[in-house]
This record gives sequence, structure tokens and C-alpha cells, in this order.
Amino acid sequence: MTSSAHRVAQFLRQRQELGFSEVTLDGITRAGVLEVIEQVPTTAAEGRHAPPASDAPVKTTTPRSAGVTRSAMDSPVSGGELPVLPDTLEALQLVCTGCTRCGLAETRSHVVFSDGVPGARLMVVGEAPGAQEDETGLPFVGRAGMLLDLLLQTVGLARRDSVYICNVIKCRPPGNRNPTREEIASCSPYLKKQIALVQPEVILAVGTFSGQLLSGKEEPLGQLRGASHAYEGVPVVVTYHPAALLRNPGWVRPTWDDLQRVARMLRGEYRELT
Repeated sequence: MTSSAHRVAQFLRQRQELGFSEVTLDGITRAGVLEVIEQVPTTAAEGRHAPPASDAPVKTTTPRSAGVTRSAMDSPVSGGELPVLPDTLEALQLVCTGCTRCGLAETRSHVVFSDGVPGARLMVVGEAPGAQEDETGLPFVGRAGMLLDLLLQTVGLARRDSVYICNVIKCRPPGNRNPTREEIASCSPYLKKQIALVQPEVILAVGTFSGQLLSGKEEPLGQLRGASHAYEGVPVVVTYHPAALLRNPGWVRPTWDDLQRVARMLRGEYRELT
């Protein structure tokens, strides 16, 4: 492991031990990313399709998030027909915070709405929150989130100024199990409204569930990758979930290729299916 990669790995470990949830690195190359990932134990993987780190009981209450008004919480969106959704992200977040359309409302700690910059050119759509996301109310804040930040940085993007990040599902499925079709159907209108309000130039769908939903195709992720997709006229690039990269470092190179494709699209070098 080279000295530069060693410093990166050491920095990431220190950030995690200190409790920081985000990291931004400048000037790191793809080779550096590969070296860092090779040092990550597979037992550290988290996110979709990975078991939680402990068997701690799941919280059954839903605390009010900062800035959420009592009226929004007292008028939750329940199952059945979805009402007309509001036309601002702030109001939409309030609606999501009070949502009880599926059973995940009974086990969540926080609704995980979004992070990053409203109006960003790139929207990253994940699958569902994990344990740390449920605890903090922010998407992609664990090791998989750090890796996502690192990969975005290698193509000149960062959630602090150029990316909007959210998930298909806004509440954590217990035990990090896969979301059900019913849960996706209940929650996906919120994602679709987010896309309409953010109006990204490109969507990066990470993971099978986001890739299938936004491409409209129920194909395996390996078949969705590399193909041209669009959602409501917005190009969609499908790639692996960062948590999967922690368990399978061999998938980093194709993910890198997908990010390069996104970067070329944002530079206007070509525009895919619309």
C-alpha cells in the first residue's frame, strides 16, 4: 500500500472513530481509490443486503425532526390514495416525515429524506436507509456513504456543492432487509416528486431497486449497467451500490467507468436517451 493510500485509509478510520459522517478528499486518483478499498475488511460492509452490526432492538418511536411543525406531524399521510404532493422540497419533507403509508413507519427512528444540494445537476438515488441513516436522518452516512463521497470526488463532484442524494425508500426496513414491492409502491411517489422538483440533468441509480424503478425494467443490475435509460426525459446511469463495492472490490472498476460516463454527460460531451 503506497504512503498516499495509507494516509487516506488512516484519515477515513480517524474520521469514523471521531463520529464524522462525511468526508471529502481532493486530488485522489482511481488507483488510490482501489488501494484504499482493498484495505477495507469485508466485515465492514453495510447497507443493502448486509446484516446490521449488532442485534440491538429496533426503536419503535418516530421522533420529530428539527424544523417539523406539529401540524405536519398531526396530519400524517396514511395508506390509500396519495394526496397531491406539495411543490417545494421543504414542504415535501414535512409530508414524508408524517407518512404512515406502510408498516416501516412503525419501526423507523427517522425519515431519511435527502442530503446535498437542491437543484443539483446530478441526483444520486440509493435503495433504502441503513442503521446509521435511520439514526441520523441523512442518507449515505456510514462506510458506504464515505466510499460514495470518495468516488464522486474522483470525478469532481461532491454532495456539499454539486450532488443531491436520496433513496427510493425513506424509512429503514428492519434488519436491512430488501424493501418489498408494496413498500416501494407506497414510497416511490415521494422520490418521483423529488426528481420533478430538483430537475437534475443526470440521475445516478445505485443498486438494483433504484435501477429497476428508474429504468422501468425488471432486469438484473448487471444487465441494466451500461445500457441507456431515462426517467421522464432525464438520463439514468445505473451502477453498483457502494455497500456492494465494500464486499466486492472487483466491481470498483466498472463503477468508476459508470461515473466517468456521468461526468462526460454533465460536461455535455454526449447526451443519451431522453
